[in-house]
Amino acid sequence: MRYFDTSFMVPLFLRESTSSVIETYFASLLREERSISHWTRVEFSSLLALKIRLGQLDIPAARSAEKRFEVTVANSFTVFLPSAADFDLAKEYLGNFSTGLRGGDALHLAIAANQNAETIHSLDKRLIKAGTMLNLPMTSGITPGT
Repeated sequence: MRYFDTSFMVPLFLRESTSSVIETYFASLLREERSISHWTRVEFSSLLALKIRLGQLDIPAARSAEKRFEVTVANSFTVFLPSAADFDLAKEYLGNFSTGLRGGDALHLAIAANQNAETIHSLDKRLIKAGTMLNLPMTSGITPGT
């Protein structure tokens, strides 16, 4: 099972330079290989709200992206509900101050670790660096191990 943080999901629903290659990559995976958490859903909605506030996205486009996101997630991903153990592990990760982790990123890593993800996919360089420091199976690329 592969865990995808929010940064890796965004190009599926908002046009970015990595959109085509990420779409192709997701198409190559089985549903059982794809996972996110309910925290990812919150972060995605937060990103849309930020883009509206910054004038980078209008409300109809945001609503459309959110609807496509929710339909895709419901049909194509396992969605993990964060548990008390996930919050405890996230707190432990945050105690390693050298990682520079933020709370939400620590929660992503904890959920993925507690679910025994074989790979944690992210486009966030700070998250990748922090996860690597914690000996987690991070990847910045769209192919395993990159």
